[in-house]
Amino acid sequence: MKRILSLLLILSINVANSQSAGNIVIDVIPNKSNWLAGVGDKVSFDISVKDNSGTEGNVNVYFEIGPDMIKPFIKDSIIAFKNSFKSKEYTLKEPGFLRCIVTAKKDGKEYKKFCTVGFDVENIKPTQTMPQDFTAFWSKSLNELKSVPLNFTKELLPNRSTVEVDVYRVSFSNINGSKVHGMLAMPSDPGKYPAVLQVPGAGVRPYGPDINLASNGVIVLTIGIHGIPVDLDSSVYKDLNSGALRRYFNYNANSKEDFYYKRVYLGCVRANDILTSLSEWDGKNLVVTGGSQGGALSIVTAALDKRVTALAAYYPALSDLTGYLYNRAGGWPHYFAESNNEMKSLPDIRQSTSYYDVVNFAAELNVPGFYSWGYNDIICPPTSMYAAYNNIKASKKLSIYKETGHWTHPQQKEELTKWIINNFKK
Repeated sequence: MKRILSLLLILSINVANSQSAGNIVIDVIPNKSNWLAGVGDKVSFDISVKDNSGTEGNVNVYFEIGPDMIKPFIKDSIIAFKNSFKSKEYTLKEPGFLRCIVTAKKDGKEYKKFCTVGFDVENIKPTQTMPQDFTAFWSKSLNELKSVPLNFTKELLPNRSTVEVDVYRVSFSNINGSKVHGMLAMPSDPGKYPAVLQVPGAGVRPYGPDINLASNGVIVLTIGIHGIPVDLDSSVYKDLNSGALRRYFNYNANSKEDFYYKRVYLGCVRANDILTSLSEWDGKNLVVTGGSQGGALSIVTAALDKRVTALAAYYPALSDLTGYLYNRAGGWPHYFAESNNEMKSLPDIRQSTSYYDVVNFAAELNVPGFYSWGYNDIICPPTSMYAAYNNIKASKKLSIYKETGHWTHPQQKEELTKWIINNFKK
């Protein structure tokens, strides 16, 4: 039991709650108690705003109600708001999500709260199409990867290791002369252990070893995706994020051969080459997990690499990117959003991104998966994530924490970890 309890502290993804709290307390309550409705059902929202500051001054309230990430049906304000009111009723004619966003302002401070109701969510279908040569393209790409030597380097880091865990700085070769860098944490006792690949969310940052998981008898490889070491000074990543790697997810997005994510997707498979080459691997368990961009990479890696035995993903990005072209939410990074003129107007981008859309990889999955997200996510909209999830034919479990946005509840993390543990083959 002690072993299991300690594992509940692992695999956390550090993200922020997008809903504010403080002296201004906002409540948004739909007339559907479970936040679910059927197409054509009428939904209203009870909105209340309380000022607990004890100071004088009006609270001004602004609200909008409309489809997930799409132009709202109504956008209005109430100056010097008092107490509460009920909105008009609204509905959706197709499966999707209806969101109410309430913003309260006082003394230059802003407070927000969301409430998002799903309509026939199990019937949300992808808008994205699968290219006829999707499988052939990725088979060719995987063969390209196989021709690249591993060139695996492993350097013990005594100052980051513990009595129970050996930590290594690692690197290995990827396509086009690039490299993948990461942190490898391994139990120090001789033996055979399951392996977990941790793939990163979006951004440019350092990564450390997962000591907690490794100390409980698991080999853990945590990788970056940008071809640079993951333990440099934080100032390096800050400079890259505002310079050479700024908006990296847009690089060559209109070329299926040169898109930034081709090297990233293949780099995740190459990371599994490393894990399965270790003599300490048990030969039975290879799990991939991550959130947001990492949720997308988890699905993609499991679809491309038949050695993967299970996956666990929080709020997967890059899902149903073309949703905006059909007047509904599309996945991060929102290439086809109305405001993204720079990207959506690129020639061939719709065709090229179809080779990288998570909905198409989801259809190829054949291993069990755990998935979890919230309805209030405006980074990875729930409409886009359901489009991918509903395309999965393999064994799957979905755990909804409806009030969460692009962040994870502690109980959510515990549930994901338990699921991974229970899916290790003995």
